[in-house]
Amino acid sequence: MTAVLTADRLAKSFGDRKAVDDVTFEIAAGETYGLLGPNGAGKTTTISMICGLLHKDAGTVVVDGNPIEVNSVGAREALGYVPQDLAIYPDLSAGENLSFFASLYGLSGAERQKAVDRVLDLTGLTDRAKDKAGEFSGGMKRRLNIGIGLLHGPKLLMLDEPTVGVDPQSRNAILDSVDALGTEGLAVLYTTHYMEEAERLCDRVGIIDQGQLIAEGTRRQLVATVGQRDRVTLETGGHVDGLIDRLRALPDVDQASVSDAGVEIVLPDAAGRLAEIISVVAEHTVVKGVAVHEPDLEAVFLHLTGKALRD
Repeated sequence: MTAVLTADRLAKSFGDRKAVDDVTFEIAAGETYGLLGPNGAGKTTTISMICGLLHKDAGTVVVDGNPIEVNSVGAREALGYVPQDLAIYPDLSAGENLSFFASLYGLSGAERQKAVDRVLDLTGLTDRAKDKAGEFSGGMKRRLNIGIGLLHGPKLLMLDEPTVGVDPQSRNAILDSVDALGTEGLAVLYTTHYMEEAERLCDRVGIIDQGQLIAEGTRRQLVATVGQRDRVTLETGGHVDGLIDRLRALPDVDQASVSDAGVEIVLPDAAGRLAEIISVVAEHTVVKGVAVHEPDLEAVFLHLTGKALRD
């Protein structure tokens, strides 16, 4: 697929500290790409260079076929940027905020109102369109903030830690909104230090630490690179004599053992083999319950860096 964004060998230093060090990645239309890393890893600096808000020490950025620099104007029309800090006017209503920013994008008349209505619907704020933004909850303000970045129909939307400081319910609403964007063909760059957000939203993930992109791929690909495996626990209702040897003989099963609940199996891709495993176990004993434990990106990050994601 043709890349909407190509970031090639980006680098930025502040004094003696390398904030971003030779970072390269691409994002295609309809793809949500996550930059996952702890605070201070270089995520915001990377986004700022892609937006043309910050001079690059080295590297290139191309969005929708056009190079992006600090002095780029027309080329940045393809960008939508949602910063960490809220960029809304608290004394204006949600509709007034959107209408104002739509005018800055050059929209007017019926076209502007259509864009405002579309974004209000997408962010779930239609019923609060006439209420002042300053009276909104933190999550609603964040959703409005995201909506502003969507008004002009960008090809690439960049979301920099959009769920910081919001309650769980609002966070879920924000994630649902972001999840819907890829289905509209929008390329999304999503930075986060929350592993579960990256796993839920992102088609591919780049793990960034100390300014360097240390791994990239789908969750399954990243897990495979560090040799992680799925673990299946089956709660059984009787004796498992002879069953363990039978399970160990199955293709790709790394381990099979008796557990407190019944039987535990370790293998690379449990989802694709679950029906077969249950069938084999059911030949020997009653299956009362099944639990699949997949390795997560936290385990990958720990393996690659020797520290937890939030250290």
